[in-house]
Amino acid sequence: MPSRPVAKGDHVVLVDGSSYIFRAFHALPPLTRPSDGLPVGAVSGFCNMLWKLLRDAGWVDPTHLAVIFDKSEVTFRKDFYAEYKSNRSDPPEDLVPQFPLIRHATRAFSIAALEQGGYEADDLIATYARLASEAGAEVTIVGSDKDLFQLVGGLVTMLDPVKDKRIGPDEVFEKFGVGPEKMIDLQALAGDSVDNVPGVPGIGAKTAAQLLEEYGDLETLLERAAEIKQPKRRENLIANADLARGVEAARHARAKRAARRAARRSRRRRAEPVAAHRLPQGHGVFDADPPRRRGDRGRDLVGDAGRRDDVGQAAGGRRA
Repeated sequence: MPSRPVAKGDHVVLVDGSSYIFRAFHALPPLTRPSDGLPVGAVSGFCNMLWKLLRDAGWVDPTHLAVIFDKSEVTFRKDFYAEYKSNRSDPPEDLVPQFPLIRHATRAFSIAALEQGGYEADDLIATYARLASEAGAEVTIVGSDKDLFQLVGGLVTMLDPVKDKRIGPDEVFEKFGVGPEKMIDLQALAGDSVDNVPGVPGIGAKTAAQLLEEYGDLETLLERAAEIKQPKRRENLIANADLARGVEAARHARAKRAARRAARRSRRRRAEPVAAHRLPQGHGVFDADPPRRRGDRGRDLVGDAGRRDDVGQAAGGRRA
């Protein structure tokens, strides 16, 4: 199905493909292709999850759909904080060869597989969500990464695929104690151990939410830190004010930088007849026309890889 630019009244669905990959890999036993022992368990699980989303997509009636992937380990965040994600280990060896197969499988569903060097999936999701909502389209982000919650509001909602739960501003407040507009401030105070981003010592997410509720925003809190009654908390906020401001600035800057890069890239590609780059200002996603029969998915799995027969047989491959 040919694509068209996103317009007012459309519904754009953006899937966090990287989170899908790791969920699929860790949720299923190892699976290999009989012909050569190639690991394909994550491919199979990813396709099952994507197929379920397409099968149940009537709840949003999407006009545009794309799966967004991380391109590489090195992103511009390192420019702000060299130790960003330095606590992460390399991906499992049997997952690495499945990355390109999963991209091929996504395209076999007639869905755009989007990625960009130097950026993470959530950077691109934030940019696409902003461009689509500015064009008047509704946006549903399929994912559960806490960095995405700051995007919720207006025409943008989320779907947690694990809990099968829609997330709006009320749900963000219920989960974190602050609204989407304060998520950056909250993370600047509490830090993020998963990404190795430091916060103010002694302040976790709950305390950060309480402080933001009382003082309104991060900058006001830091300016009035001397008023805080708890001595240790007061000392930590005063001593780490520049750290908190730096984390906040970096989180704001990464979104702006991704948006600027997307705009430049769209101008360069405006004349190119590539459906995967036709969102507003030249960037875009495919209209999805999902397979109608379960058997179609097996036959077309990774069809673009040129190994349709072998990979199609992988669905029945042996478990290691």
